[in-house]
Amino acid sequence: MGAGRDGRPGPSGDADGPGPVGKAGPAAGAGPAGQAGPATGAAPAGQASTRRARLAEIFRFGLVGGVNTGTFFGCYLLLHPWMPYLAANSLAFVLSMIGSFFLNTYFTYRTRPTWKKFALFPLANLTNFLVQSAGLFVLVTWAGMDDRIAPLVAAVFAIPFTYLISQRILVPRGTGPASAASGPSGPGSETDERQPSRLA
Repeated sequence: MGAGRDGRPGPSGDADGPGPVGKAGPAAGAGPAGQAGPATGAAPAGQASTRRARLAEIFRFGLVGGVNTGTFFGCYLLLHPWMPYLAANSLAFVLSMIGSFFLNTYFTYRTRPTWKKFALFPLANLTNFLVQSAGLFVLVTWAGMDDRIAPLVAAVFAIPFTYLISQRILVPRGTGPASAASGPSGPGSETDERQPSRLA
């Protein structure tokens, strides 16, 4: 039976009546399976690329840190017989920091060294120097560690500070691994900044 002339629905549920067959609801639309959301796929390729770039940068920083620590410790051992251990630590720190600046600009962050960065680099590393000197004092005075070995241990504890500060100084804002993954954005971008160059 269909609907009567008075418009009342009949059991057949044809178009004249609001029966279940003609009703549009969630079952007729896109359900959860058809929705595109964060739970439907893996992390975007850009995030994976950024993560790889960051890990590569940290690895290069670790290599530079090893060379820099060896340079510092060698200078310290050469200077130690001629001056007090804190003075030898300070001078060895300055010499190794100069080498660290160029290694980190050209190799770690692959950015262009400038006089401004060169001037800010030791100022930013003042925190690292204070941490390392304080650690040296504690290890020698309180822990009784040999003052020929203590600087090496103190330098290891200062590595995280060195990484964060040097990255902030040497890598301009917007030219880190995240920007590298998304590509250059125009003049002044990472493509322009991260090129081997003389101090300028």
